[in-house]
Amino acid sequence: DDFKTGSRAALAGGVTHIIDFVTPLRGQGLAEALQQRKLEAKDCITGLDFHMGISGWLPDMEKQMEICVKEHGIKSFKTYLAYRKNIGIDYDELEKVMQIAARLGVIVLVHAEEDDTIENLRQEFVAKGMTHPRYHAMSRPPESESRAVQRVIELVEKTQCATYLVHISAAESAEHIAEARKKGLPLYAETCPQYLMHDTGVYEGSFEETAPFVFSPPARPPGHKEILWNHLSHDTFNTVATDHCPFTMQQKKAGIDNFTLIPNGAGGLEFRIPLLYHYGVKQNKISAQQWIQLSSSNAANIFGLKNKGSIGTGKDADLVIFNPDQKHTLSAATQYQNCDINIYEGLEITGKPVSVMVGGKIVL
Repeated sequence: DDFKTGSRAALAGGVTHIIDFVTPLRGQGLAEALQQRKLEAKDCITGLDFHMGISGWLPDMEKQMEICVKEHGIKSFKTYLAYRKNIGIDYDELEKVMQIAARLGVIVLVHAEEDDTIENLRQEFVAKGMTHPRYHAMSRPPESESRAVQRVIELVEKTQCATYLVHISAAESAEHIAEARKKGLPLYAETCPQYLMHDTGVYEGSFEETAPFVFSPPARPPGHKEILWNHLSHDTFNTVATDHCPFTMQQKKAGIDNFTLIPNGAGGLEFRIPLLYHYGVKQNKISAQQWIQLSSSNAANIFGLKNKGSIGTGKDADLVIFNPDQKHTLSAATQYQNCDINIYEGLEITGKPVSVMVGGKIVL
């Protein structure tokens, strides 16, 4: 997807405003990367904000973060504990980022996976010729996430920095988050439909059947998704997001002989709200009010989108008309995202956005 096709897919899914990630090159200035990303986003047809990525420690990090906040309106910074060779940082650097963010009054997002554990397993599997996509999941075990989540929670307690854990996939991670939130820590968390819908069974089959499910963190073993649904119903998670990053099958085939070379990611913007309604509300796992909070109002509140997430005088008039009775089948053949893969292919669900308004104008 580019911003034109991705935002079109978002509208089809009832999403009127997106927050994109800016990922600077190693050593690149934050404001420079932000300006570059804004140019790339000129064709976006939804509302748009940015999470400013931190892809390596910079000597003048505090000054650069302050410029992003005070001059460019950035409210959130995205960090990765995984991918340390490319865009990740370590725990000490994360602590410093959190200290700065706490002083600036902004929120830090964390992709929580233990880089050392993952890299060791990846190298071990490849050395043994174990290169099928199933080893993607095996190289990123649930404990690589849950241990990282524990460490992040310790840093939240230490720094009191508002922190948002992205795309939580493992049951034990959710347990840690629930306990931390009981203590009143400024901690927020999301999960995604792929973790509520799939388990490691999706990694059994041919390359073409399994490569679409190479995303990080991976789908978890049977039993995890049921626990995530339970935590969703008990408000452990603040939002259900997507981690939207689709690739075509041709792009996925870069790793046909080595799972570590498969581009990580899948699309989700178009399907998040309908999936959450069908499998959540209709199956009595969450209430209709929770569905609205998880898909809209909570995110608006957490990320300071004051004119979004609710209907009222002076708001932006971003509205979605949702038909709770409309049946439809999810398929790559009919989707708007620019991709020939759909990780929900063939699912027949009930409930669909039928009209969308952005800023008072009907756009779908």
